[in-house]
Amino acid sequence: MTASLATVAYIGATILFILSLGGLSNPETARRGNVFGIVGMTLAVLATVLGPRVTPAGYAWIIGALVVGGSIGLFAAKKVQMTQMPELVALMHSLVGLAACLVGFASYVDTSTVFPTEAEKAIHEIEVYIGILIGAVTFSGSVIAFGKLSGKIGGKPMLLPGRHWINLLGLLIVIWFGRVFLHAETVQAGMLALLVMTVIALLFGVHMVMAIGGADMPVVVSMLNSYSGWAAAATGFMLSNDLLIVVGALVGSSGAILSYIMCRAMNRNFISVIAGGFGTGGGAPAPAAGGAAQPAGEVTPISAVETAELLREAKSVVIVPGYGMAVAQAQHVVCEITKKLREKGVTVRFGIHPVAGRMPGHMNVLLAEAKVPYDIVLEMDEINEDFPDTDVSMVIGANDIVNPAAQEDPTSPIAGMPVLEVWKARTSVVMKRSMASGYAGVDNPLFYKDNNRMLFGDAKKMLDEVLAALNA
Repeated sequence: MTASLATVAYIGATILFILSLGGLSNPETARRGNVFGIVGMTLAVLATVLGPRVTPAGYAWIIGALVVGGSIGLFAAKKVQMTQMPELVALMHSLVGLAACLVGFASYVDTSTVFPTEAEKAIHEIEVYIGILIGAVTFSGSVIAFGKLSGKIGGKPMLLPGRHWINLLGLLIVIWFGRVFLHAETVQAGMLALLVMTVIALLFGVHMVMAIGGADMPVVVSMLNSYSGWAAAATGFMLSNDLLIVVGALVGSSGAILSYIMCRAMNRNFISVIAGGFGTGGGAPAPAAGGAAQPAGEVTPISAVETAELLREAKSVVIVPGYGMAVAQAQHVVCEITKKLREKGVTVRFGIHPVAGRMPGHMNVLLAEAKVPYDIVLEMDEINEDFPDTDVSMVIGANDIVNPAAQEDPTSPIAGMPVLEVWKARTSVVMKRSMASGYAGVDNPLFYKDNNRMLFGDAKKMLDEVLAALNA
């Protein structure tokens, strides 16, 4: 394949990637968006492998790498459950960062590259330095995110004394060794500077994500997605590959926009997320915090049969899914209950909070997998004004995103965070295993409201009983 033909293929792949992002922005077009992405990536790989920069001697290595990588991908696709998608996404982000680091080191020690001028050499070394820096932060941060999302690391933020000064000191050292790297007279001296910077960047990635509370994990996932894009773009600069630069910029910018949307959905700014501190260990009893008003009263339990009766008599039902539904893998029985209620003439809709679950779009993915119709799955802004006219709002394993303290208690840690106003329905039913707080570690006054009922137990087991009662 000639260089011109490879360039044309790259342009086609870029267009397909843009169409893919556009398709993924809506559940109804997501499948088509995935197809565009697959075709675009296939075209990009073929254009690269068959292009003029790859010699026939390298085909064996490339084919071997494709077989190994493809086998791992197929295994992961078949083995990993839908509930494990957030940690898988984080793990994939780490691989992008690792690739950027490895390409950076390989590019630096590649003695076959000849630069006509010192300026071009300096520009290339800056690309290498920045590429490895972003890649190392992405790699270690994503590994920690994987640990938090999979439960191997607790959700409580690790807040070291003077952590901001530690980060500033690390940044100054990175800048200093960047200067040393650019003025290094030998490859060995430059490699030493690169290694020192890499270690600091790896530690920074660990420190940054460890300091972020569990409630901010959806933002972390989208943030690391952005970082992985910029790491790919930096790799493109190192390899002089226009497609990698464009695709990396697309992923980086879209991830940054998504992070902004997630922050707005939590009434947080990006800097406060990076600074950490929001959220304690998930499922722990909520501590008394800073004089915040504590909920008072008693909860009113309800049985699965009574819940079914409420749903049967309702004219309008709004279901709010949360991470508890994902853990219990209850999305399929939720779909069956939805079908049964709609057959009886009940209007059923779903209310989705932007940060429900552990990654952006987590609930949408699970509901789509269960074949819930797209047109009844609504975003928070679309459904909130309808709760006063709703007979039953049913919360399945959600907590922080339906917490009225965000609106009613200005001293609450989540004060000002937009939430789904389920308590405004005639009756709300909350499904939980226990009275433990949510991932933010904040108690929920919703549980004690007069019009709220608590259905305790495993979500799937309880919903199976509700479905059986509806069928009776």
